Amino acid sequence: MADYIDGYTAYLVEERHSSDNTVSSYVRDVTQFAAYLRDVEEEELPDCCQEHIERYMAYMLGKGKSPASVARSVASLKSFYGYLLSRGVISVNPAKNTAPVRAERKFPQILTGKEVELFLEQPQCVDAKGYRDHAMLELLYATGIRVSELIGLDVDDVNLSAGFIRCTSRGKERIIPLYPTAVRALTDYVKEIRPQLVLDPQETALFVNMGGERMSRQGFWKIIKYYQEKAQINKDITPHTLRHSFAAHLLENGADLRSIQEMLGHADISSTQIYSHLVKQKLQDVYRKAHPRV
Repeated sequence: MADYIDGYTAYLVEERHSSDNTVSSYVRDVTQFAAYLRDVEEEELPDCCQEHIERYMAYMLGKGKSPASVARSVASLKSFYGYLLSRGVISVNPAKNTAPVRAERKFPQILTGKEVELFLEQPQCVDAKGYRDHAMLELLYATGIRVSELIGLDVDDVNLSAGFIRCTSRGKERIIPLYPTAVRALTDYVKEIRPQLVLDPQETALFVNMGGERMSRQGFWKIIKYYQEKAQINKDITPHTLRHSFAAHLLENGADLRSIQEMLGHADISSTQIYSHLVKQKLQDVYRKAHPRV
């Protein structure tokens, strides 16, 4: 991320000869968007698409930002992605055709409690793949960790007797507790199934594919899509839908934002606040649908 922003800064100064205020404003807007993109969408700057920017606009509006501030941020992103396009880093400017959107339509997708239960029930613990997949999905919803963090876990990062995992990301370590069902699923996998799959005794990965090597992000994506189809849930479930659902459900049940921030590994509380707006929007939708006077 820093390399792209540093290059963009140099471009504004040396090629565009922009004023100090313009450089400061554009770089600040791009840096804030990069933090949102990383923490909420689990994407990096070159992987952004138009929908990410539209959700970011909704996020800013939900925080009380004025339409003028949102428009300025989008202008900054158009400039930044125009720079990446000129350097051949991307092939399409994702901000080029961005238009104002209604905030309530662009929050991250979350599952209801019943949908989570249905989804987690899909892997059948009758073979090695079923046990492994069950453990992965339970762990993801139990902790809310990023998919990159999930597949990056080593066996030594799990403390089954104490019921927690140690997650290290971007140079920072955090401890996240596990609920009993997740502990049982992990125990079955680690003690009975993983030894059957791993061929190399030096392999440290917690979750491995059927060939005994560390699970890839693409491999896990296929697992998610397979069980979405099997559960017949009419939502677009992505690898970080369970992360969003984890945070929203904790908030709905009384958890405070600071604790959720720590568990999610957000550097800034503002990245966590999107879930407050999401929960409020959900309550408003329920109210409009259910209140007899509406």
